[in-house]
Amino acid sequence: MGHSHDHAHPHDHGRAPAHGIDHAHSHDHGHSHDHGHSHAHDHGHGHDHHHPNTELDSATLVALDESVPDSDLSPSEVSRRALLRSAGILGGTAALAVTGAQVAAATSADRDGWIFKPGGRPNVWLAGDHHIHTQLSSDGLYRVIDQARHAAAYGLDWLVITDHGGATHARIGVDLVNPQIKAARSELRNTLIFQGLEWNIPAAEHGTVFVAPGSREVDVLKQFENSYDGSVRGAGANTPANEALAVSGIQWLGQQVDRRRVADALFLANHPARNGIDSPHEIRNWRDADPRIAVGFEGAPGHQAAGLPEGIGGASARGFYGNSPNPNSFPGYPAESYRTWGGFDWMTATVGGLWDSLLAEGKPWWISANSDSHVNWNETARRPDGSSQAQFDRDGRYMDPVYGNTVNRTAGDFWPGFYSRTHVGADRRDYLAVMEGLRNGRVWVDHGALVKGVEVEVREVGKRSGEPLGGALITRKGRALELVVRITAQTMPNWANFVPALNRVDVIQGAVTGPVTDRDTFTAPKTKVVRQWDTSGKRGTFELVYPLGRAEAPFYVRVRGTDGNRSRPGYHGAAIDPAGPQLDVVGDADPWVDLWFYTNPIWVLPR
Repeated sequence: MGHSHDHAHPHDHGRAPAHGIDHAHSHDHGHSHDHGHSHAHDHGHGHDHHHPNTELDSATLVALDESVPDSDLSPSEVSRRALLRSAGILGGTAALAVTGAQVAAATSADRDGWIFKPGGRPNVWLAGDHHIHTQLSSDGLYRVIDQARHAAAYGLDWLVITDHGGATHARIGVDLVNPQIKAARSELRNTLIFQGLEWNIPAAEHGTVFVAPGSREVDVLKQFENSYDGSVRGAGANTPANEALAVSGIQWLGQQVDRRRVADALFLANHPARNGIDSPHEIRNWRDADPRIAVGFEGAPGHQAAGLPEGIGGASARGFYGNSPNPNSFPGYPAESYRTWGGFDWMTATVGGLWDSLLAEGKPWWISANSDSHVNWNETARRPDGSSQAQFDRDGRYMDPVYGNTVNRTAGDFWPGFYSRTHVGADRRDYLAVMEGLRNGRVWVDHGALVKGVEVEVREVGKRSGEPLGGALITRKGRALELVVRITAQTMPNWANFVPALNRVDVIQGAVTGPVTDRDTFTAPKTKVVRQWDTSGKRGTFELVYPLGRAEAPFYVRVRGTDGNRSRPGYHGAAIDPAGPQLDVVGDADPWVDLWFYTNPIWVLPR
């Protein structure tokens, strides 16, 4: 698996940011290194590979900043601003939030429309959850403030309220939930609370759609749901027309950003393998419809408490992934794809599987992890008497829950932040920065507070900094490269009241082979685990370094880690993945004894 070394004789530095990294790294060489974050790359746009463009140049960034008057611009910046205005894509904060295909087309000869944003480590890591339900979902229970208070108490910085799309929600629910969200924002001023919805994707599964807060957030979400929701439009069947409607919905969201109706909008597919109805070509079509909007899928679904065994929990399937093919399912998916693996969706958990087949095209597609909280385990709330389905259909929401009832040990959900976390690297603590961090793939996810912090970068050997998660290192052929993984071990008990132990970290590497000829491809034969580190007993912040050799052809790397309690050779065999997650057993899959973290990838693009 190649030579490697790890700098892993750490000290506990005595300060441990809740969602970040302690940047003081102590090596066993007897001296410390300052891992500087600021750097500049020569990010040319004229490279030969089928991969995203690099980030905007400095002239474009200045031209986009409308707080700078024309009189203060250089001649090249004035020219760039005129070009952006003629393209109709200038708009201050909104334009910065959509640094995507349009800007690339206006400023670069390379018209792929795929942009990686280069940069150093994020200024702050913000943990969150983009998939949460309330009493405004037909199968929900809690008020917005209940979910938001618990999310904040369990350590989340941001959350998205995503009640189910459907006739009642489209008619009245989008309007009704907004005052609750605004009230929660006022009460919890340190918590970012987005309004979204869970889209019934035409011809497919569910997805999170959400927008940046603003005066038109309700208008845009309501118009989207009435026009493009599969339930509202009767467009659930697996037909070409319904697939096209889904693509149109994503493109429509991009148009609302372009028209400044909302400052930003994002879509992520939820529990993609649960019913087998998100076919590979549909996922590619969503991604390609507008890569500014469609940015990823849940690497791990919610409903993690559903796997708790009888006596403790409901003895169901972890993630409620207990299904089998139906007439709308993609026939190529195997039986194993309908189960979670170590709590993660098969598309993500399989090394060389569907997620890797997307990454091998050289195009961004990110993973997240969420609670999908509807009704929470070990909790005493219920709907009050008289709060029925008929009452919901009439009023658009159930009545407020009542507490002090029998403890519910068969519910399948955890409170937001209790178990699953999506960590977003952001430049600052605000709504647009979270959305930009998600779009740029500055994301790692974990279960059960397995680790306190993870940072990953690829750099040229001898350089003090490189490209972070979601980035693409543009480098000259022949340059020696290395992967650097910095982990802060957990010191605090999680919400199951034990301190997790990270016992292994794996590096997964894959070749970038370009666009697929068959858009239903869901394998990546040139992706495999290339390094496994035993990290048991390591404390504080430690660094793992894996030499990547010399840059010759484009590739990507991603990282995962585990407590090591449940492993087996991966779905494609031990030569590809010697010790991956196990297939979860329906009825006996305690989520607390099987913890993993996954990062998003970093690409290397030689030129």
